Amino acid sequence: MNDVTLSASLFHGGAELEAVEGGVRLHRLPLPYRGREADGQLRLMESQPSAVRLAFQTRATAIELELRATRVVYKGLARERGAVDVTIDGDHHGSHPLRHGNVLEIDMGTGATASLGGEIDRVSWKRLAPGDKTVEIWLPHNEQVDIVRLRADAPVHPLRDERPVWVHHGSSISHGSNAATPLRIWPVVAARVAGMNLRNLGFGGSAVVDPFMARVIRDAPADAISVKLGINVVNLDAMRARSFVPAVHGFLDTIREGHPSTPLALVSPIFCDIHEATPGPGSFDLDALRAGRVRFVATGDPARTREGSLTLEVIRDLLAQVVNDRSDDKHLHFISGLELYGSEDAERVPLPDGLHPDTATHDLIGRRFVGAAFGPQGVLRAQT
Repeated sequence: MNDVTLSASLFHGGAELEAVEGGVRLHRLPLPYRGREADGQLRLMESQPSAVRLAFQTRATAIELELRATRVVYKGLARERGAVDVTIDGDHHGSHPLRHGNVLEIDMGTGATASLGGEIDRVSWKRLAPGDKTVEIWLPHNEQVDIVRLRADAPVHPLRDERPVWVHHGSSISHGSNAATPLRIWPVVAARVAGMNLRNLGFGGSAVVDPFMARVIRDAPADAISVKLGINVVNLDAMRARSFVPAVHGFLDTIREGHPSTPLALVSPIFCDIHEATPGPGSFDLDALRAGRVRFVATGDPARTREGSLTLEVIRDLLAQVVNDRSDDKHLHFISGLELYGSEDAERVPLPDGLHPDTATHDLIGRRFVGAAFGPQGVLRAQT
């Protein structure tokens, strides 16, 4: 087994590499944005490599990956670990849950944090079929990852991905919250079904119409773009209608500076009962926390919508109006999140924590997005 040089050409999905002690750390946001404009929450989220994968061609029959993950846990609550998925020539070849790594523990009662060091995870694939093959190692979507070492028993060659590039921006749902493995988050499900090369700019708690995020999208290679906005603006109580609408127009204007005619979809939130008619801020349900469960509640006053407070019902109408008001942009389209997951779906498969879909629902959303965006009548299909 020989060490493989960890060059940027091996990583797909928009990763930027930072040299750290003992390896390289993956980032989904470039400098200077992650250092200058991202807060602590976003810095944590962007270093979780959702949809980032090592992709290469090789004749190797044995491959080994060493990584050090850092996971966030809430004191007293169990959280599922991240996992590594691998595909060979596009077919799923197994999932490998992480067992070691560092821990950042947060006490929700006091706000105190504690850091605990951990060991390296080693994931290996042995007795692979001989001959040329394309290998993609999908990294954990929900834990910070430092790659320590990649080894193989034959030369490894970077993969040239010729598929159309799809850049997607969204919230924790797009990031992959509650999905079991990196292949099962909805944007990856959609990309694999549609044959797209995905760059996922979904960041937990951080889809708040940041101007710098529009600049990241503006400057990124893209054959199709989707922007899913709304839920974080509501559950952070971050804006009122007066500021939200021009912010979205400005966000789209910036994207269009770099992509004047790229198919672009503005996607509204999926159904989320707690925020449909109740503004934010959102909060943890303290009774559920005391019982050892994670659940979210909305704490705003529905009457304040008359003053411009935002709910999901209001935001969907505003986003649809934004697209209507930009009717001169023939490549801009609106997709309602209710087409992806609506009230009837919520009765059949409710959001387990009141906010995020489970793995099966990620799959449902991903496949429905393919129909809306990349299917025969899909709004992002024509020029891809």
